Parts: sequence; C-alpha cells; structure tokens
Amino acid sequence: MTLPLVLASSSPYRRMLLQRLQLPFSWASPAVDETPLPNEQVAAMTLRLALAKATAVATTHAAALIIGSDQACVLTGEAKIIGKPGNFDTARRQLLACSGRSVTFHTSLILLNSQTGTHQSSHDVFTVHFRQLTEAGICRYLELEQPFDCAGSFKAEGLGIALFEQMEGNDFHSLIGLPLISLCKLLRQSGLDPLQT
Repeated sequence: MTLPLVLASSSPYRRMLLQRLQLPFSWASPAVDETPLPNEQVAAMTLRLALAKATAVATTHAAALIIGSDQACVLTGEAKIIGKPGNFDTARRQLLACSGRSVTFHTSLILLNSQTGTHQSSHDVFTVHFRQLTEAGICRYLELEQPFDCAGSFKAEGLGIALFEQMEGNDFHSLIGLPLISLCKLLRQSGLDPLQT
C-alpha cells in the first residue's frame, strides 16, 4: 500500500509545482524556526531546515511520505543570504545589488517516511546570471510582478526571466522552491512513480 503524500509547506508556489506531478497530496504548514545557526553554511542550513519541516509535519501524519524543502540564495562573492524582500524598496535594493552579477540558489529536499522514520535527501544548486539592469527597468518590473514574497526579488517563471542573461543548473523548478527532477527520483526510490500510479 502506498503511503499518502504530504507537502510540509504553506507555499502556494511549492503546491503549484507538486500538482504538476498529478499525484494526490495534502499539505500542512510546519512551525519551524528558520534562523540560521552561527557560521552555518548555506547548503547545511537548507538541509537542516528541510528535515526540520518534514519532521514537524510528521508529528500529525504518522504514516505518510512527507516532502520537506528549503531554499536560500546568495550573491556571488558574498556569504549573506538574500531573503524575501517583503516590500518594494527592499526588492529594488536587492535587484540593484544583483545587476550584472550572479545569484546562486541552494534548494534542499527531504522525503521522510514517517512510518519508518527514514528519510532521503537531495541538494540542488542553480545559478542565475543577471544582465546589467537599470533602476527604471527594475522599478517597472517590480510594479508589474510584485515579487515581494520571493527570495531574490523575482519570479523566474514569470516576467523575472527578462532580468537574466543566463541560467545554470539541473532543474529550473528549484528556483521556485521544489526541484521536481530530484523529487521524482526520491519518490521512485520510495516506490511511488508518478508514471506508474
């Protein structure tokens, strides 16, 4: 018997992506403190938080396959994480800082079997190279798309693509917060193949 699939996230973007696999699933919002630990590397942080999210949801889903995911991005040459801007002015400053530079997204994925307590993991790295941006172009983009709840201040699946010169990585979906290629692999290893259900 296949265990039910649960997404440990309140993100509408992750739910939208998971729907593409055409598998039945439910979702639950995990209560997790996402504060980085002192001197914590970005990859280690996203893996820790993805596992924490899945584990938090496991307390109310005792027999399920639980998907935990966490994402952070950093500007090339800097260690500081670029967060969700929350407002126009912060987004404008973030995009001005990104102009002509590269931003690397780290997305960690956990698939936790809450029945057995075992889990699998993956870590995706995806880099976006920004073209030289004008402040007027940035303001126009922000007025049109309002990506204030998105790390890096853009929606790559929308008009944000016009900000880029090049993208590098295995799975474009990792930019949106849920790397579907890696997820499909983890699901198949757990006996749930989206093409054989």
